[in-house]
Amino acid sequence: MPREQELTPATAAPPRSFGADVLVAFGLALGSSAAQGLGRFAYGLLLPSMSEALHWSFATAGLLNTANAAGYLLGALVAAPVGRRWGTKRLMLGGLVATAMFLAASALTANVALLFALRLLTGIAGAVAFVLGGVLATHLGHGRPGGRSAVLLGIYFAGGGLGTMLSGLVLPPAVVAGGWRWGWIVLGVLAAVSAALVIPASARTAAPAPAADGGGFSARPIAPAVVAYGLFGVGYIAYMTFIAAFLKSGGASSAEISAFWALLAAAAVGGGFLWGPMLGKLRGGRGLAVLLVVVTVGAVLPLLSTGVVAEFGSALLFGCSFLSVVTAVTTVARNALPPDRWAAAIGALTTVFAIGQCAGPVLAGWLSDTGGGIGAGMLLSAAILLAAAAVALAQRTEHS
Repeated sequence: MPREQELTPATAAPPRSFGADVLVAFGLALGSSAAQGLGRFAYGLLLPSMSEALHWSFATAGLLNTANAAGYLLGALVAAPVGRRWGTKRLMLGGLVATAMFLAASALTANVALLFALRLLTGIAGAVAFVLGGVLATHLGHGRPGGRSAVLLGIYFAGGGLGTMLSGLVLPPAVVAGGWRWGWIVLGVLAAVSAALVIPASARTAAPAPAADGGGFSARPIAPAVVAYGLFGVGYIAYMTFIAAFLKSGGASSAEISAFWALLAAAAVGGGFLWGPMLGKLRGGRGLAVLLVVVTVGAVLPLLSTGVVAEFGSALLFGCSFLSVVTAVTTVARNALPPDRWAAAIGALTTVFAIGQCAGPVLAGWLSDTGGGIGAGMLLSAAILLAAAAVALAQRTEHS
């Protein structure tokens, strides 16, 4: 099967207006929404109903999340090479279609082994779509001032927050009306609609041509950013895994926790616009470090106070910045490397991030079980995030 023709900057179509590129970025963000918000994060909303109906232990419920994280890691590893072989756009769209199919298929079985396989496949497909969509979003801003380029990237990566918010709105009533199986069907339909809407946006983008050597890549120019991003993966997922349980242990009601998640998701969507100009001005890893400090403060606030102000302050600060960290590291790669290395760089960053996500809940959970309680795991999360900010400051190299 011939690979699609991909344009280099020298042969790309005449530049569009920035407003037109913003619309394209929003279209691509629907892919990020399906791959991340629907394919990964929405499972947490179905977990209580499935656990009750299928009489699962917490270990079994967590195993399915581990399967998805492992699939995400595998998908991140193969995204760049398969994108070079079969075409960035084709594989991105194929990953979105596969994500929709695997989500819908999860409604057809209650067998744990089959559900494990489906969550693994969903992770692989979603990671391929997410990484290659990030390549298209990165190239979308090629030649534009740094601030505007970062805004376009921020819109794309904020799609994960959009998917989280959307699933929070539609899944609870679907589960109440028809049980957990209908929840999976709804997710599959939403992901399929998202994939269809991404097609016209992807048609208006051009990915850089593969490197002449077949895409060989060295992470040396962005090594501090890679390490910082891996640490972020550990710290952020520990917070996301345990914050609801931590709030509940402090006396928060179910309505209060739902409002917390809604604010966190809404802030994640807005963060793409908030941080873009700053990321365009700060060089090296300073923009990444600033975001990681904000994420750290958001993670620490619930540990300092059990009040509503601290709780929702945490949702606001953590929410508006955690997805923008993805924008920041992608901006670092874009500045430090030539365009024909962007796909490999985003794949490498996503791989390290996925490894961190696999390790985070285990480390935080182990510490919480040693007698320190959930607060100890949360404190570990904040400490790792702060360490990531310090490492990010070492990132200085930029591509000339």
